[in-house]
Amino acid sequence: MAATIPSVSRLSSRIIRVLCCNPGPMTLQGTNTYIIGTGERRILLDAGEQNDIQYMKRLEKVLKEENIDLEHIIVTHWHHDHIGGVHDVVSRLDNGCTVWKFKCIDPPDLPLPNNILLNYLKDGEEIRTEGATLRVIHTPGHTKDHIVLSLLEENCLFSGDCILGEGTAVFEDLYDYMNSLQRILELKPTCMYPGHGPVVEDPLPKIEYYINHRNKREEEIVRVLKEKGTKMSEMDIVKIIYTVSVFLIPIY
Repeated sequence: MAATIPSVSRLSSRIIRVLCCNPGPMTLQGTNTYIIGTGERRILLDAGEQNDIQYMKRLEKVLKEENIDLEHIIVTHWHHDHIGGVHDVVSRLDNGCTVWKFKCIDPPDLPLPNNILLNYLKDGEEIRTEGATLRVIHTPGHTKDHIVLSLLEENCLFSGDCILGEGTAVFEDLYDYMNSLQRILELKPTCMYPGHGPVVEDPLPKIEYYINHRNKREEEIVRVLKEKGTKMSEMDIVKIIYTVSVFLIPIY
């Protein structure tokens, strides 16, 4: 049974999680967004879906209660449940904030509404606010532009959709994804805050499980091809390997 995630949670002295109101098979309990820092102006990591009115009310309530504003919005990747709400957030801020993401070339990044400027991050770049330093780590695989962010002050990792709090993630490119998982493993984070699902308190076994799980799937594909012959479609292989209905397997 999926864990229950509160609508708002203080996870550490530097991190407040605000849950979006978009639960579903792909998003689990909803998209996790994070307010990061200790000062009056902080960082928002991911912004949820467009027109998520309940989420905006939650976010505005937290900002008011904490007497804080946003200095930066960082988006982990281009999927609509992470970038869709950027315009809604920016339009409600009294002071402007800087919007960041890793550049997506194929497909190219779409312009944000109302000419909101999208600033591009580089691998290894650091974004700072009072009480928090986030280091950008490019982790393609789930999407080509996907990033995770290391909070240097706590040696924790915001894993986006590369590693989830429950279950396993989908990906566009297995080779890139496996390299990204290995890179995350080498960082040895002590805690992991995913884009969906609960906090991962002991992340190293989780990362190793992801790597082993994908290696096992690859071995199963090779086995099926050897047993059934190479003249099989991708869907034929999926039907043999996966025990769930193929119509429930995420494909984006």
